[in-house]
Amino acid sequence: MRIALAGLATSHPYTDARTLRDDAELVVWEPDPQRLARFRAEQPDAVVAPDLAALLATGPDGVVLTVPTSDVPDALAQVLQHKLPCFVNKPAAATAGQLERLERVVARAPELVLTSSVLRFAPEFVAFDVPREEVLSVRATVRHDVGLWATGYNPWQDDPAVGGGTLVMMGLHGVELLVALLGPAVRLVGAARTVRRHRGLRSEDTGLLAVQWDDGVPGTVEVLGVSEGEAYEVTVHTAAGERRVVLRGGADELGYRATIDAFVGMVRGAPSPVPWAQTRAVLDVLASARAMA
Repeated sequence: MRIALAGLATSHPYTDARTLRDDAELVVWEPDPQRLARFRAEQPDAVVAPDLAALLATGPDGVVLTVPTSDVPDALAQVLQHKLPCFVNKPAAATAGQLERLERVVARAPELVLTSSVLRFAPEFVAFDVPREEVLSVRATVRHDVGLWATGYNPWQDDPAVGGGTLVMMGLHGVELLVALLGPAVRLVGAARTVRRHRGLRSEDTGLLAVQWDDGVPGTVEVLGVSEGEAYEVTVHTAAGERRVVLRGGADELGYRATIDAFVGMVRGAPSPVPWAQTRAVLDVLASARAMA
């Protein structure tokens, strides 16, 4: 099995490669020499391609795509021209314009496209289940410090017009979990953002999204980009009290390995395990929040 890693724009594909390397031959393309050098130090046996076209010409069985969000639609279009299953590291769209472009591309072969927060596949979350009829309201809390962006690291992630900033980059995790739990019939009803500590950001370090499902269930996503640790929590309120799941720990606990296992299933012929309707709902809420905030 040959897997192409198209871009190393975030930390995620480095983790993906560590998961894949025991079972797959790795081929990589990344235009930034420092990122590529780091990858080659970790994966010395990986074959390096000079550009995306050359990468796809090596005949991979699947592609892990990690480029700046604004570049995703064009890069994904090239992948789908080769009829290859593709895992797009989050987020696949940060603005309404990006989502419109992405949707036109995905429409060609939605069964070949998986793009999701890895947390959807976290074992503890997969095992978390509350009967839908018992749900009164829901809350997701995302704790992931974004102080590194204030130093100028990966500026595209902090740019609201490119990567969406903290509200999108980190908010995606909470929205993904709630849509996975309650379904895609959801809309944004409010959003707020502020900078509480990390001066120098182009976006925010703290935010709140308010959402509501078609059957009336309300929900909130708290985005806390000022945090001493990384953790993700979902709270479901019922008449009997609260049900809660907290996700923290390493790659296995947070769902990285299970996500790659799902992608490998696609390489072996399975359709995407996340319906596009759910993915689109997540991205629409985030793009709407970015525009509102």
